[in-house]
Amino acid sequence: KRLARLEEELDRVSQSEPPWPPRQYYATYHLMAGMVLGLVASAASLLFNIVGAAMLNKHPLELIRVYLTFPLGEKALTLDSGFALAAGCCLYLMTGTIGGIPFYMILTRYFAGTSALVRFFAASGLGLGVWIINYYGLLYWLQPALIGGNWIVDQVPIFVAVTTHLVFGWTIYLLSHWGRFTPPSLRGPGQEDVE
Repeated sequence: KRLARLEEELDRVSQSEPPWPPRQYYATYHLMAGMVLGLVASAASLLFNIVGAAMLNKHPLELIRVYLTFPLGEKALTLDSGFALAAGCCLYLMTGTIGGIPFYMILTRYFAGTSALVRFFAASGLGLGVWIINYYGLLYWLQPALIGGNWIVDQVPIFVAVTTHLVFGWTIYLLSHWGRFTPPSLRGPGQEDVE
């Protein structure tokens, strides 16, 4: 009798809880994967900028100097402090980590079943969209309103800003298969939770 009661209780508990692992889109998992891939993608775009700045005979962390004008104002353009530039790199990577969340979630939610070419164009469009929104929707008026200058929009050439955002998007696109979650309802024989 006791065994029958325990089995009934176990059946009630298993019916009341949601199934594990999730059967459909697993938002929390994709949020975390987006954070990790956003960090990697922002590191790739920062490395791209360091190499590009060196090729153009500029300070390797010129982008970080300009990026730091948002909290520090014009004095950030002449920064040579290793600590300040390292803190700027950390802020840049943190911004990419947060930015990777919606980027990756959009790619996995709405473009999961599409061809590689469609996902590539979606990632490119998302990268360009983030650039337009950041530069001309937010920074163009926000930085002057808060700090009194428009250094990010004025100091970063358009081709640098565009390619930086494209490299971010393309990196997430190229690595998105690392974070893919396949629900059991869509899994084939022998597939595990994470591809």
